Amino acid sequence: MSETTSGGSCCHSDVDADTHAHSHAEAAADSCCETPARRDYFFWVCLLVVGIAYPLGAMNQHDHDSVVGVFTGGVYELFNAMWWGIALGIIFVGLLSRIPREMVMGVLGRDAGVRGLFRATLAGVFLDLCSHGILAVGMKLYERGASTGQVMAFLLASPWNSFSLTLILFGLIGVGWTLLFILLSLVIGVITGLIFDGLTRKGTLPSNPWREELGEERPLGEMWAEMRQSMSLSATGTADILREGFVGSRVVIRWSLFGLILAGLIRALVPEDAFATWFGATFAGLWLTLLATTIIEVCSEGSTPIAADLMNRAQAPGNAFTFLMAGVATDYTEVMSIKDTTKSWKIALFLPLITVPQVMVIGFVLNQFA
Repeated sequence: MSETTSGGSCCHSDVDADTHAHSHAEAAADSCCETPARRDYFFWVCLLVVGIAYPLGAMNQHDHDSVVGVFTGGVYELFNAMWWGIALGIIFVGLLSRIPREMVMGVLGRDAGVRGLFRATLAGVFLDLCSHGILAVGMKLYERGASTGQVMAFLLASPWNSFSLTLILFGLIGVGWTLLFILLSLVIGVITGLIFDGLTRKGTLPSNPWREELGEERPLGEMWAEMRQSMSLSATGTADILREGFVGSRVVIRWSLFGLILAGLIRALVPEDAFATWFGATFAGLWLTLLATTIIEVCSEGSTPIAADLMNRAQAPGNAFTFLMAGVATDYTEVMSIKDTTKSWKIALFLPLITVPQVMVIGFVLNQFA
């Protein structure tokens, strides 16, 4: 990991001047607007429940006869699928906290038009993280000055469009359907971003206050050269990056743990074969899929095989796409993380309001080819 050479500290170089000029302001904002770690009872209760359920699930993986056994087994299985995404998200968030705000926006583009949204959408596609890891990175991008539309486009394109999950989908539903799903998700991401930025310009939604902290725009190559010269490897810098990444990702981890608990409860109480019998390629099946993906909290690794089952067993490609995309738009972990980061319920709730109608229309059309 990287650390600046000045004074043995991680970030005292000239290129990071902007980051440090506002570090105290950012810390103050966190301390004022977010529950301090020691008083975050919700986080600690969720961590305690998962900490008890996980080892029980590991010891009784084949106990499918009791509610407790299914719950703990579900927590064990889902945590094993999502922990690496959270871990990578912490690392990326820590690294992003050391990159100057101007450089982040130089990559994404400062303009809130189609070009900037397209860059953010492609960044979401090519960043190989699951939904829980990508959410932490998306929230840090907002703090780095990305427009609300860019953040939404990034989040919508990324959770199941990673290279690893794309390869898995190739094998599960075929290359053609996978590429079509990816293309449609890109379209939804750009359209949603345009709508968000338009509502922000009209004043319907609050603008990103961090954009006001951006300095004068500079060439990206010049900023990269300066940053590269000022960085060096050290154990202290690596530890600081991990610590700052954990602090910056705590809001996401909190809701991910809660989602893990809820998903385990649903597994224990809802029959698994209901997906194949209830969610066919019908109008009612499409709405039931929307209801299920809204209630059930699964990470991208968990949603991919379920979507494949909807495609192959229920013969409902539209339901499969809806489960993947609407699951992102209605995910309460994502909604609550957006609310906590932006300090705006309107921004958080406008995500499903804007995205779900697009997903449902596309899902209905896709089901006509079942």
